[in-house]
Amino acid sequence: MAAAKKARDFDPHTFLATIGEGRKSLAVAKRQSIFTQGDTADAVFYIQRGRVRLTVVSKTGREATIGILSEGSFFGEGALAGQLLRMGSAAAMTACELLRVEKKAMMNALHREHAFSDMFVAYLLARNIRYEEDLVDHLFNSSEKRLARILLLLAHFGKDGVPQTVIPKISQEILAEMIGTTRSRVSFFMNRFRKLGFIHYNGGLQVHSSLLNVVIHD
Repeated sequence: MAAAKKARDFDPHTFLATIGEGRKSLAVAKRQSIFTQGDTADAVFYIQRGRVRLTVVSKTGREATIGILSEGSFFGEGALAGQLLRMGSAAAMTACELLRVEKKAMMNALHREHAFSDMFVAYLLARNIRYEEDLVDHLFNSSEKRLARILLLLAHFGKDGVPQTVIPKISQEILAEMIGTTRSRVSFFMNRFRKLGFIHYNGGLQVHSSLLNVVIHD
């Protein structure tokens, strides 16, 4: 029981702030690059504030958005698994406050603090499950269902706590990249969702739980 309580009370933000050598706080402006595909993979990043977009570019120059991360998320963790070069790029979607932890410092922290190690492994497993779900979504679901699922994920439906029903501004081009379709198709479905009352615009994109009907309907 004591171990479980310790895990619940553990605050990764506070713990990471105690790492001395090898830790650096970064203020990143909106649209600024954090790292680029092909850069040396030598650190892990933790988002303290803001939103970060992860992308990858194919050999033919086609870019795809593979994730949008918010406060409390890690990225660049491939550096811990022997990745020598970044397989994708990361850029700030909003003004961000990040914690950059060098690979050696992160490995030492994981070995030293078991509660942090448990939390980090759970986070990586959850991310892996999300990627598997994304793959299944692309293989078997229509672009309309994929769009509905992405909007619900961005609004944090299905996660602990109260859903963030108003999604910060995100372009239809980025949504199209995330679900593998064209901007015109995204525009068509967004208008359809709005007319059906699943979403509406009011100082931002507001997502209603009724959008789940699109995902679960065969």
